[in-house]
Amino acid sequence: MEPLYEWSLVVPAEAVDANDHVNNVVYLEWVQEAAKRHAEASGCTRATHAVGATWVVREHRLQYLRPAYAGDRVAVRTWVATMGRARSLRRTEVLRADDGEALARAWTEWVFVDARGGHPRLIPPAVAGAFTLVPEPDPPPVRHPG
Repeated sequence: MEPLYEWSLVVPAEAVDANDHVNNVVYLEWVQEAAKRHAEASGCTRATHAVGATWVVREHRLQYLRPAYAGDRVAVRTWVATMGRARSLRRTEVLRADDGEALARAWTEWVFVDARGGHPRLIPPAVAGAFTLVPEPDPPPVRHPG
């Protein structure tokens, strides 16, 4: 499995808000969907369910950079940066496909939990091994464009 996973889509009209561009909440939905698709493609989802566990988001941060509009082609790229005892840090970028311009960046911390009790569990090797890590330094501070 390649360490970087990419999901492409065309921005639907319903993703656009009253400001005529993609709502920030939609970016977070894309971040979660890309993580889900990456986990499925890598075998992580299967390995996680096999041990009676699931992943939940503990914390997220979205850095909005530029607007996207209905009809834009976007690429959502995601990768796993760290894998700890019960937590994992995932990075995601949303890019405009036509010119590669970064539209948003996100950092999400996921916790591996028991599917029945909801308490954190140690991440087993079969789950952790589903991803090739792409380590990076701490995320930069949030800066607003303009």
